[in-house]
Amino acid sequence: MSIPLSEALKFWAKLGFISFGGPAGQIAVLHQELVEKRRWISERRFLHALNYCMLLPGPEAQQLVTYIGWLMHRSWGGILAGTLFVLPSLLILIALSWIYLTFGQVPWIAAIFFGIKPAVVAIVLHAAVRIGKRTIHNNALKWIALTSFLAIFILNLAFPIIIMIAAAIGYWGGKRYPEYFEQTLHANSKEKNYGGAIIDDNTPTPLHAQFNLQRTIRHSAIALTCWLLPIAVLITIFGWKTLYPQIAWFFTKAALLTFGGAYAVLPYVYQGAVDHFHWLSANQMIDGLALGETTPGPLIMVVAFVGYLAGHIQHLIGSSNPFWFGVLGACVATWFTFLPSFFFILVGGPLIESTHGKLGFTAPLTAITAAVVGVIANLGLFFAYHVFLPSGLGASISWISIIICGLAGLALFKFQKGVMTVLGGSALAGLLVYLITVLMG
Repeated sequence: MSIPLSEALKFWAKLGFISFGGPAGQIAVLHQELVEKRRWISERRFLHALNYCMLLPGPEAQQLVTYIGWLMHRSWGGILAGTLFVLPSLLILIALSWIYLTFGQVPWIAAIFFGIKPAVVAIVLHAAVRIGKRTIHNNALKWIALTSFLAIFILNLAFPIIIMIAAAIGYWGGKRYPEYFEQTLHANSKEKNYGGAIIDDNTPTPLHAQFNLQRTIRHSAIALTCWLLPIAVLITIFGWKTLYPQIAWFFTKAALLTFGGAYAVLPYVYQGAVDHFHWLSANQMIDGLALGETTPGPLIMVVAFVGYLAGHIQHLIGSSNPFWFGVLGACVATWFTFLPSFFFILVGGPLIESTHGKLGFTAPLTAITAAVVGVIANLGLFFAYHVFLPSGLGASISWISIIICGLAGLALFKFQKGVMTVLGGSALAGLLVYLITVLMG
């Protein structure tokens, strides 16, 4: 039994429009839809793919979608799945970027952002708990998660260093204490019996997902061409030291050098776009992050906002229609950010598929997943600090934000509400606070 490509594409397209909540929320949605409801892939195969994607630089949720699409329907299945996951958010962010620059900040939009930010805190913490329940099933993994949290929270240790230490612990532990690093479900899990999955634990790796040297060389050559050709065209038209080749090169480095998914990429993008290139201001970047959080698709799609503003603002004077220059900037930023992700999956996927069930490879990845839980928890606290104390320590506390976050957490943890429902309710709460303030003022 297999899923027709047309049916899979309908789901990937739908996912591109409903995947709110950042990478943690998106991975949770993917698990719920593909593992629990549709049974397209088993829990262990899903976690195996997820562990690999978390190892890679770039957006892990988009890479996971590409991986599963590739596993089910060959190379084009992966390319189409990954593209459909990104395309809606690109189009939406181009439109929002134009509205943002053309009409300025509208108070009721700011009120929506005010309501959504506390919900994001709850969503991230909820994701840490969900992933932890699925993957941390003994005290050894709990200590790894706690240590990674303390390492990044207190010592401010870089994410790649945490990953390497966790991998080393997992590699050593897998040989010395293999029972602690096996990829098994939580012993107390109350998961329902949904029946066998289409891609189950014991399903043989399909022919196209097996390692083939000629195919690897071909995919590598195609990826290199897809990088060289556009950047050569941009240099020929605009010149090397101009905006668009700079965007292409900067976001290529961002895609290749920043590990830990979207949350790890954002500080790098902020430093480069604001401090180094001065493509946009600090306040504009913060607004872009808010837009990225409240639109579907990968959180790192904020690069489209950065690219759009860079192109639009640079051509604002002396150009009759800066919109299309902004669109070009958004498309260039998106292309060079996501191209390496497709390369990593199509070239690295066959090697990863050959390792599922092999403890020598899965043990380090199990330890890495535990470490990532600690990092996500730290991110939730980082967001909470900036949302609850918007002016820093010693300033007034935003009690309204704390209340909205508490209600969002209640909806997620107790009532099992979806990410979209929580975001929508929080946005309405922000608007309600704004209306009350206006009426009372």
